[in-house]
Amino acid sequence: MYHATQSQALHYKRVEMLFAAAMLLFPSVLLGGVAGEDLPLFKAANLGGWLVVEGWMTPSLFDAIPNNDLLDGTQVHIKSVRLNKYICAENGGGSALMANRDIPKTWETFRLWRINATTFNFRVSNKDFVGFSTQGRGVKLVARDDEPGTNGTFNIIRNSDDPLRVRIQASNGLFLQAEAESAVTADYSGNLDQWEDQDPSVFEMHIVKSLQGEYQLTNGYGYDEASKIMMNHWNTYIVEDDFRFMRQNGLNAVRIPVGWWIMYDPMPPQPFVPGSLLALDNAFKWALNNNMKVILDLHAAPGSQNGKHHSGSRDGFIEWGDSKILETVAVIDFLARRYGAHPSLGAIELMNEPLAPGVTLDSLREYYTAGYEAVREYNPTVYVILSNRLGEADSAELLSFAARLKYSVIDVHYYNRYSDYFKGLNGQQNAEYVYKKRSKQLQEITRKKGPLIFVGEWTAALYNDNASMEDYKKFAKAQLDVFGKATFGWAYWSYKCDQNYWSFKWMIENNYMKLG
Repeated sequence: MYHATQSQALHYKRVEMLFAAAMLLFPSVLLGGVAGEDLPLFKAANLGGWLVVEGWMTPSLFDAIPNNDLLDGTQVHIKSVRLNKYICAENGGGSALMANRDIPKTWETFRLWRINATTFNFRVSNKDFVGFSTQGRGVKLVARDDEPGTNGTFNIIRNSDDPLRVRIQASNGLFLQAEAESAVTADYSGNLDQWEDQDPSVFEMHIVKSLQGEYQLTNGYGYDEASKIMMNHWNTYIVEDDFRFMRQNGLNAVRIPVGWWIMYDPMPPQPFVPGSLLALDNAFKWALNNNMKVILDLHAAPGSQNGKHHSGSRDGFIEWGDSKILETVAVIDFLARRYGAHPSLGAIELMNEPLAPGVTLDSLREYYTAGYEAVREYNPTVYVILSNRLGEADSAELLSFAARLKYSVIDVHYYNRYSDYFKGLNGQQNAEYVYKKRSKQLQEITRKKGPLIFVGEWTAALYNDNASMEDYKKFAKAQLDVFGKATFGWAYWSYKCDQNYWSFKWMIENNYMKLG
């Protein structure tokens, strides 16, 4: 059990005094319980796309990357033109590659690890890497390496007249070919000037899915260029005037997504570049200057907790689990140690959007326990936020666990977007859903003596291309009404975004939304 030293006890006393002062500014929370009929503690905006890049929010950041449709994590299907068959890693990996599939599915999907604009490793569905083997007859491609090997580097050469058509050069200098369905080999040295249908070295490469996160951006540009681009982005995307704007328009907090690599700044592991920590320091200063609170949110955990671009994933696989717990706790410890006594710190969120079933409940509880204790070493009263799992998970699965943790909060994300149910619904229909369904969902997880509830992400963007201004206003008002009853408050996604209806700033400036 942890015991405070005399100096730490004095530190705690100072923190408690700062917290008491903060409660004069934010009187609506009842510690260790529910805020009842009071207004929420937090009316916040997420500073998404700032310290953790998301390409859909700032697509122009990716424009100058060469071959920017082939970034890390791009999923491709590769079809032999001659055989009219897709290449497949049999059993998802662990054996030879064949060219024998009519319809591409999971085993026929290859994920790229980018080395430079034209050179890549290929990863298959069981997470093995593709290489070639000279054992036996021929130079056959196999997928059975845990890490990219010396035989696992491939150069993709596109046909300038038809970008779908490619040749793939192996590290032995020869090209892949599929002469028969039973094997793909790296031994073609024929005529490379022609791209005829009967040429066994000609393939079609179809892009199925891509990622545009910070890993993709920094690795796509390379260290030197990425350093310049990211520094300019951090210095201009969010500035102190934005904090003034938020405060003047009814917000009292920001939720700031950060990536795990921030703890290593100014020497983060490649391909990440330094500078985000200084930007975060500035955010705390601006929050203090404008009488606002900061919710720190570990948005990207080591190994990726959900496979999304905003989780720092390289290739979309979920690799967060028991083996990553200590590493992730170290990030929380770093953040709590650096900002734990700062008067603007409002809460620390231990992890954003872990995805079930890839992240197990047992692993998550173990991590949340350790992360909570790490925060408590530096601040005994700051709120600790536990994010609900997305996907195949019960929305109440953390309530009894969190109820045992003092000053704990459950974060839920409510989007009327990611289901065909919402497609085409107008503003009134979405508003009715919020008033009925979302209100009921909030009531079901708001328990007496339970953790506080935080709607950490929502948007007024409709899943309807023909919506009117009145539609957006009705939808926004409904969410402000309902989420305003969340016992810890809410945070709009996001403060700024290239897509207007996702931007709090744009919605306010254009009179789509107004806070009371």
